[in-house]
Amino acid sequence: MGESNFVDYVKIYARSGKGGKGSIHFRREKYIPFGGPDGGDGGDGGSVILRGDRNYWTLLHLKFERHILAGHGQSGSGRQSKGKDGEDKTIHVPLGTVVFDGETGEFITDISYDGQEFILLKGGRGGKGNNYFKTSTNQAPKYAQPGEPYLEKKIILQLKLLADVGLVGFPNAGKSTLLSVVSAAKPKIADYPFTTLEPSLGIVNVRDGRSFVMADIPGIIEGASEGKGLGFRFLRHIERNSVLLFLVPADSKNIKEDYETLLNELIRYNPELADKQQILAVSKSDMADDELKQALAEDLPGDIPFIFISSFTQKGIPALKDLLWKILNEQPFHDLENMVHKPMDIRLEDLEDDFDYETAADEDVGEENIHR
Repeated sequence: MGESNFVDYVKIYARSGKGGKGSIHFRREKYIPFGGPDGGDGGDGGSVILRGDRNYWTLLHLKFERHILAGHGQSGSGRQSKGKDGEDKTIHVPLGTVVFDGETGEFITDISYDGQEFILLKGGRGGKGNNYFKTSTNQAPKYAQPGEPYLEKKIILQLKLLADVGLVGFPNAGKSTLLSVVSAAKPKIADYPFTTLEPSLGIVNVRDGRSFVMADIPGIIEGASEGKGLGFRFLRHIERNSVLLFLVPADSKNIKEDYETLLNELIRYNPELADKQQILAVSKSDMADDELKQALAEDLPGDIPFIFISSFTQKGIPALKDLLWKILNEQPFHDLENMVHKPMDIRLEDLEDDFDYETAADEDVGEENIHR
């Protein structure tokens, strides 16, 4: 099986550019014996900038670009010539990318809309040339400023999918089938657990041109918040969803207990998930008659809306889409402004993507000679 194109976690070494040195230079011309200082300033170092880009939906393009290095500023020269500024380095990331410090786990920023920019590392300022320091009492300064040093940081980029509705359920609950029915998405569907190994997104059309985004999250099992099954690797994507749609099949031994088990895993991962709007959909109910549905409904949780659906016969699907649309319009979109990101526990992170991301020995760029 080929390697997946869905990448939601990368580690990067980023380094800004250092400022160029100011020049120590004196004007020397045949008919101007006392030309005075004319050393130019050094160029500013380039910055490392994060930019939200809606044209990306994974971090695949950064998987093999682990060293992000901005350009250094060049040194100043005579005739008050300023050194060339270092080139900025822009990292394009998909919307929903959260940035953490790679060594401490501290939250740095959250990229949530297209065009949003965040200066991750500011380039060093160029040093002043000796022309800057001349005064009436010091007409021939023989000194200049060095450029400011570069900044460096190891960072972790973590993608949390932006979707309106997130599907939550045990493996083989029918999440992928539902997504394929209500949208044009084509997730893998099979009759064995864990067929979904990566999140899938689909656009669900309601009516009159209205639509919303639904995300199929890999199946959760009891103990997922502690790393069992696919662990907590994909639980982070649920944090971005406005509505959580729990799917429990009608042939479950106890629908209410299954729902509570799923909810408990989410709360153990992040207690704030308990505050999200929830809907319970009893899937695979095409074989259940009205009498059985009534009996099952008596044992369902009474504090959340529920609905019986069948992806095979599409019974209940239009009503489900209408219910989701109604609830989505009753709350702020994603509630991003109120989202609080807790620091990452580096010890619990998946080490599959770990590597030595130190940069090679730094090499200066530009002229470093001092002109006298």
